[in-house]
Parts: sequence; C-alpha cells; structure tokens
Amino acid sequence: MVARGELWGIVPVLPLATARAPTHPSRHAAHGAAVMVFKGQAEYSVDSKGRVAIPAKMRNAMAPEAQGTFTITRGFEDCIFLYPMDRWSSIEEEIGELNMYNREARDFVRIIMMWADEASLDGQGRISIPTPLLEFAGLDDSALILGAFDHIEIWAPGRFDEYLNEQPSDYETLAERVMGM
Repeated sequence: MVARGELWGIVPVLPLATARAPTHPSRHAAHGAAVMVFKGQAEYSVDSKGRVAIPAKMRNAMAPEAQGTFTITRGFEDCIFLYPMDRWSSIEEEIGELNMYNREARDFVRIIMMWADEASLDGQGRISIPTPLLEFAGLDDSALILGAFDHIEIWAPGRFDEYLNEQPSDYETLAERVMGM
C-alpha cells in the first residue's frame, strides 16, 4: 500500500494567472463578501460520543454568518460533507430549483436530505457526528479532516488511502484534464 499522498507526490503551486474563475454563480462571493476556502488536512481522534475536532484554521475560515454551525451530510466516495450554514443555504436554493418531476432529482434530494443534520461547534471546536453517518463513512477511532474548497470532508483514514490508490491517473494528468492546462 502506498502511504497517504505518496502516489500523488508534491502538489505544485499554480500561478494565479492560470487559475480559472468559477463559472457557477453560487460559487461566487455573494454581494462582494469574501469567499471562505477550506484547505489542508489533519487527522484527529473520534471520541466515544462520535465527536471530532475541526482544525482551528478551518474553523477560522468560516464566515461569521455560519455562526459556528454546519450542515453535515453524506458525501461522495464514502466520506462525510460538512457545509457551513451560510454555504448550505445556497445549496438549498439550488436544490429548490431542481425539477421534482425528474426522478433523478427526487432521488438526489431524498438521499442528501435524509442524511443531513445540523452540527454546531462545541466549546472545544468539535462537532458531533450522527451515528448513521459514522457508520456510513466507516469512522472508528480516527478521522481525516480535509479542506475541500467550500466544504470540509471527513474520511476514515484507511478509506481515503484506498481512494487515493484507486485513482487512475497521476496528479499532473488530472490537473491538466480538469483545469485545461
């Protein structure tokens, strides 16, 4: 097994001129407000009550409008998504615009909303993860916390290692395909 991130190597820093602006309106800063960006990674323990600490730099990246509260829900690839409440509000607006006569839209809404719950930071900077989400993500005694731009992902460290090892291409090829470099 390859150690976490070993397969991907060192991530290069891209000059600002090559970065593309977001094209989706909900990802732009609202009314000139600063855009919060979650980045980095940390591994923390999960206590017997299902609580895990959120790194200070990620807590500090939250907009004041989020009031220290997240919507926690099922993510993709067996992880958990944490959206600050101000960002979640815009996701709810997007969900509200879906065509409920479309079966896939209904399926998506049911799944994302049935797993969704509110989670507020406690005095020690932890959130409590509901048991069904702990089980879904395979979280046991440790959690890998990843910044993922507008949200935070929580992974079981072993599952994240498996995810990285299953990726079909290297980081440079992926960056070229996604960013068009």
